[in-house]
Amino acid sequence: MSGNTPFFRRTAVLLIWLTVSVFLMYSVYENLISNPEAKEFLSRKTGLKRELRLPVWLTVMHVHVIAAAAAMAAGTAALTLLRADRFRKLHRWNGYLYVLSTVIVNLSSGYMAPYATGGKINSIAFNAINIIWFVFTLLAVLAIRRGNVREHGDWMLRSYMFCYTNFIIHAVHRIAHQGFGLDYYVSYTAGIYGSIAVNLLAAQWLIRLRRKSL
Repeated sequence: MSGNTPFFRRTAVLLIWLTVSVFLMYSVYENLISNPEAKEFLSRKTGLKRELRLPVWLTVMHVHVIAAAAAMAAGTAALTLLRADRFRKLHRWNGYLYVLSTVIVNLSSGYMAPYATGGKINSIAFNAINIIWFVFTLLAVLAIRRGNVREHGDWMLRSYMFCYTNFIIHAVHRIAHQGFGLDYYVSYTAGIYGSIAVNLLAAQWLIRLRRKSL
């Protein structure tokens, strides 16, 4: 069984990259090429408390999409291909890219949060996601600066899972709205809060698996 471990790991890495690549290509195409003005999504934003300056909002949204794609790619590379034990210098520079990308994602998300579909309850959730993601990333950086590789890896996994927030939000929303016929806004709210729970639980599960394999 142990002889098959490298094969299983290579297969897992390949499947992860295929999944991530498909998701990133779809996200970039949908948000930057096919529907750059986000007309359908914006049509759901009703009862806003402040004026939405469309050109600024769209620019911030596009920056958000690009930074999120960079964060997911850099995070996936750090955890699969550019491992610190084999590519220390590349791993470090890739980490800088990941941290910078997550900061841009969180700042742009913070700008868009007051205009969140579904109102204040969802604005609060998006701000909570931004804070949690930033804190996890900061703790990962502080851990490696102290030389604690294991703790760094744990916090990086927790941070990395939040790269999938948008995917989980829309997956839960689609299942709840189209699958179970729930109200659009209720389903969207369920997706946002559900993503927090899924990200935290999935990260903890992956951390346990990683520790068992060490």
